[in-house]
Amino acid sequence: MAGKNSFSLKVRVVHRYLGFFLVGIMSVYALSGVVLIFRNTDIFKQEEHFTKQIKPNTSSEELGKLLEIRRFKATEEDQNKIYFKEGVYDKESGVAEYTLKKLPFLLDKMTHFHASKSGDPLYYFNIFFGVALLFFSFSSFFMFLPKTSVFKKGLYFTLAGVVLTLLLLFI
Repeated sequence: MAGKNSFSLKVRVVHRYLGFFLVGIMSVYALSGVVLIFRNTDIFKQEEHFTKQIKPNTSSEELGKLLEIRRFKATEEDQNKIYFKEGVYDKESGVAEYTLKKLPFLLDKMTHFHASKSGDPLYYFNIFFGVALLFFSFSSFFMFLPKTSVFKKGLYFTLAGVVLTLLLLFI
């Protein structure tokens, strides 16, 4: 058995309490990761209808920016209206009516948290969380003494996991 002040014991204690501390955020990342797998579908999304007043006679190039629709593309345009996948814009009145599919509020917040970018305030927390996950990966090797059968079986599982990861990355 490891001594009371051994490095292995300290790693186990940090692993345990860091695990308890991060259980909530790990749950959010797990759920939002599953939702993000389906981001190119509408499986979790709900339709929201919008009516927005913008300046009359806006060009189709400007319209997408003003409506804040990503990947905006006009499908048809006549003298009075601009038609696009999500709806229609009346050039004379300046009224745009359109429908967007969005994630429900909580799922949207969770996926934004999961996929934050370097400019987001969550950026630093995501770095901390990534480092904590790396710590969990490596600290698991300190849970059992290297001479035990559990540790040796764990190495076989580690090898299988690394091989599977490499296969998934390169195939």
